[in-house]
Amino acid sequence: MPHLDPFTVPEFHLPFENSKDPGADRANAEATAWAVDRGLIEAEASEQFAGIGFGHLAARVDRGAPYGRLLLLAQWMAWSFVLDDQHDLLIRSGRVGDWQPLSAAMARHVSGAPAGPAPADPAPAKAADPAPAKAAGDPARANPLVASFAELCDRILAGMSPLIQARYRRHVPRMLRSLDEEAANRRPGHRPAVEEYVLTRRHSSQLLPMMDMVEADQGVEVPDGADAAPELRELLWSAVDVISWGNDVFSLPKEYSCGDTNNLAALLADWHGLGLPDAVRAVEGRIRDRVEEFLAVSRSLPTALDALGVTDPAARTAVRRRVRCYEEWMIGTDLWQRHDCTRYRDERFAAGLEAAYTRPDLVSVA
Repeated sequence: MPHLDPFTVPEFHLPFENSKDPGADRANAEATAWAVDRGLIEAEASEQFAGIGFGHLAARVDRGAPYGRLLLLAQWMAWSFVLDDQHDLLIRSGRVGDWQPLSAAMARHVSGAPAGPAPADPAPAKAADPAPAKAAGDPARANPLVASFAELCDRILAGMSPLIQARYRRHVPRMLRSLDEEAANRRPGHRPAVEEYVLTRRHSSQLLPMMDMVEADQGVEVPDGADAAPELRELLWSAVDVISWGNDVFSLPKEYSCGDTNNLAALLADWHGLGLPDAVRAVEGRIRDRVEEFLAVSRSLPTALDALGVTDPAARTAVRRRVRCYEEWMIGTDLWQRHDCTRYRDERFAAGLEAAYTRPDLVSVA
């Protein structure tokens, strides 16, 4: 791998406002305790794991949600970081095949999990909050990553309307499949085309299920007629691209150091013969363009909804609130990476090494 040229993370063009829910610290601590209790990380690694700041990210994008739902989002985010790092370990160690039974078990669960009544705000993770029972006949369900997924999935669906449940059930399996695509991108001697990578990244970012959760927590119910608007779909992809590409810059040292081709800056450098500083500036330019596209499409939404015959005031209000959620996601993720998260400043991470909380034995089926 060529030498990692030093570069500066730019101040991206994100003309939006954001503030943090006051439950951030509490959610971060309790989500960390939950991850230890569920066997996702070892207790001695909890301080480093907590430094990721998933409770702070949840508090930036789900401000004002009932605390129990904010904690649930933080727990899902904590689980997602474990998933991401453990899957990366499988790729590096040549054990990608170990992922398939776990992925299949999770996809089966989300597609068939019953939607029960919405529970009261869950209490902080502790001994009295039992782990879910393990399903008989499916060894993969005994794995802590799958068992904790099933627990979270059931609690998440119980707090969603049927409309948002259906979207979440679609988005999670697509997210899981995208990890297979990322693994394929890292075959020896292979590099994906930039636009191919962008399509995969939209799902491997794991953002869509989280966005569903935030909409449910915030009471944003966009009916299918409005949801089908091409302009609204373009706003979603603009927001996801902006978040994903910005994250690629923050995570570039680690991914470049370990030869991970799933990074926009690294791919632009490779395909176009750029040094990393120039590649980072190219990503910055793409983000600026994508934000301007987002703003332009936002301004065109009323006309687009008129053309679709979406005249119900409640539906149009829901659309406006969804657009505001996208803005919160874009600026909130950037601020989290800059101010709340130690992950991208950790020397082990920047050197391409495994995090101290990664467990080589976690992704296995007994």
